[in-house]
Amino acid sequence: MTPYSEAPSTHRVERPASLVEQTVQRLARNIVSGLYSGETLPTQDELARDFDVSRTVMREALSMLVSRGMLDVRTKTGTRARPMREWQVLNRDVVEWRFLRTPEDAFMRDLVDFRIEIEVRAARLAAERATEEGLNLIREAYAIYSQCSIDDPQFMVLDEQLHMAILKASNNRFFDQMAPIVRAALSLVTKAQRALPLMRDQVIDAHRKVVDAILERNADTAELAMRTLLSHMADDVEYLIANR
Repeated sequence: MTPYSEAPSTHRVERPASLVEQTVQRLARNIVSGLYSGETLPTQDELARDFDVSRTVMREALSMLVSRGMLDVRTKTGTRARPMREWQVLNRDVVEWRFLRTPEDAFMRDLVDFRIEIEVRAARLAAERATEEGLNLIREAYAIYSQCSIDDPQFMVLDEQLHMAILKASNNRFFDQMAPIVRAALSLVTKAQRALPLMRDQVIDAHRKVVDAILERNADTAELAMRTLLSHMADDVEYLIANR
């Protein structure tokens, strides 16, 4: 087994949301809740008044939701919420918003398939292409993750950081661009898994096998280990779907 270095605990720092971003979040929650389902949204002036923001802020917030495929704006009929199936899925916010209510089975399975296709390949590429800096980031991320209790709220964050380190180490610019979507899919599926009685040692060991293979630059083993890890995740999701 490859030795792992000790590293201080870290977490991703989020910058404060702007007023426009806060307004987008509030509008999105209303849309997901079905508040505007099948109806024309209030006018821009009415929404600005209801949300206690300026027309400029509301106009920009609505434009952002239009760009994500969530709203349809027409001159004569006004603004309407579009069906969820038409929303952009390659956007982290959209993925997270869809989880504000219980996601449909097909969406959960799509997220699982997406993770498998991207992360299995990323593990192979990380073993083949990672720089020493990239390998160190993986080593350090695993060192922190492996010491965390599965009941600790930070466990999911550390799991996410480890997977992101592997994705980054693949040195594939397209994978790097898709990292926010992979992160959202990983985070949300992992949250769903928390409803199950997971065995910490088994979870940690499955990740260790992936990390060991990458650090040893064994691409075939890294690919197989990641596929095995994610196949267990897929089984968990199917169990959750069947027992809703």
